[in-house]
Amino acid sequence: MTRIATCFEKLRNANRKALISYITAGDPHPDATVDIMHALVDAGSNVIELGVPFSDPMADGPVIQAACERALRYDTSLQDVLEMVKKFRQDDDSTPVILMGYQNPIEVFGVEAFAKAASGLVDGLITVDLPPEESDEFAIIYKKYIIDCIYLLSPTTNESRIKTIANLASGFLYYVSFKGITGANRLDASSVETKVEQIRRCTKLPIAVGFGIKDATSAKSVADCADAVVVGSAIVSIIAQYENDVAKANQAIKSLLRDIRLALDSGDTTQKIA
Repeated sequence: MTRIATCFEKLRNANRKALISYITAGDPHPDATVDIMHALVDAGSNVIELGVPFSDPMADGPVIQAACERALRYDTSLQDVLEMVKKFRQDDDSTPVILMGYQNPIEVFGVEAFAKAASGLVDGLITVDLPPEESDEFAIIYKKYIIDCIYLLSPTTNESRIKTIANLASGFLYYVSFKGITGANRLDASSVETKVEQIRRCTKLPIAVGFGIKDATSAKSVADCADAVVVGSAIVSIIAQYENDVAKANQAIKSLLRDIRLALDSGDTTQKIA
């Protein structure tokens, strides 16, 4: 079994939800990324989503755009990101790591060369600007190197396309809880539940919900219907706040995530927010 499949199976057997935490690689400095990754795990994260810095992150809001800018001050490249994951793996060989980014850096690297270099280190890939219908040839390459292709679904994705995407995906499906960019704040837990139920009818893959989850309350509000919650901009905002003091950033990140972890494990997931 892959790290992602193993992680979700263990959590399912324990009746627990996955906490997926996002940071941008190289933010605020390339030397800080591995320490922050370990802090995420220490605070209760089950999966790490590592953003690959890109000069035109069109799907991301101002918070993550600024994180990309901070990382790119140091010319953080896709090769650098793989080196960070390699260093992380020296002390943690079990936590799944997913790269999230755009197709251009992968094309520059070479798709198969990237997949070969990432194999054994990276467990999944979300390519924001690569439509599933155009990813067949890449999916074959990633499957060869045991890298899951994870796709995004949105509130406007109809059932026919959900089925198409679900058939192409592996690892899990990532439901974006509202239309728009990352970092916005329009989470409606009741509509999330309705859409997740529709998605679940089309797949046996785990379903993660992201966008708009910023604290224990918002995480708990969707935990009952989802298999995982994704926290991103809230963590990246802390990194920006303590840009010059990574130790303080890690303390604040752990405080946030431990509250979320406690809420997810509390067993009471009935609270809803508008």
